[in-house]
Amino acid sequence: MNMLCRVGRVRRCAGGLGQTISQVAASKQKHTLPDLPYDYGALEPHVNAEIMQLHHSKHHATYVNNLNVTEEKYQEALAKGDVTAQIALQPALKFNGGDEPKGELLEAIKRDFGSFQKMKEKMSAATVAVQGSGWGWLGYDKESGSLRVAACANQDPLHGTTGLVPLLGIDVWEHAYYLQYKNVRPDYVKAIWNVVNWENVSERLQSAKK
Repeated sequence: MNMLCRVGRVRRCAGGLGQTISQVAASKQKHTLPDLPYDYGALEPHVNAEIMQLHHSKHHATYVNNLNVTEEKYQEALAKGDVTAQIALQPALKFNGGDEPKGELLEAIKRDFGSFQKMKEKMSAATVAVQGSGWGWLGYDKESGSLRVAACANQDPLHGTTGLVPLLGIDVWEHAYYLQYKNVRPDYVKAIWNVVNWENVSERLQSAKK
């Protein structure tokens, strides 16, 4: 889950939004670090201001800077027709709220999981069980029209690995929680439900169904 985007939003570096690596790299526009639409301390006490500031000003900023550098190199490789370099750069390109849901989203959750609480329990369990770094996801299956829970390791994109459209992601890279929760990932995952932006998740579901 990317806390920086108010939990319901998925950061670009996590992938899974339908753009191919080559399409992203082909853009000549420089990427910039987006401002947060809220204060670093807005998610207290569930996620403290220190974690938010570190995550935004250091980790997120590093991803943006590295993406710009990598895309410049990719452009050079494209211009030279250097396919080997293009392939070598693709891993780097790939790398680089608080109430309850309502309306149609809530009804879909009840239909596919039995209840909101059961969905939380299933997604929390899948997220806590991620080995090492990764993400827990609530996704939409276009073929069946249903919601599903999945987990991805490291930077593996949800859509690219499972075909699911990302609706809600929980970031379980250690830098997302270690300063506050140390190595007790279950406590972090339990707390993060208090700051989910369900309105944004609902908007993502509506977009996914089009």
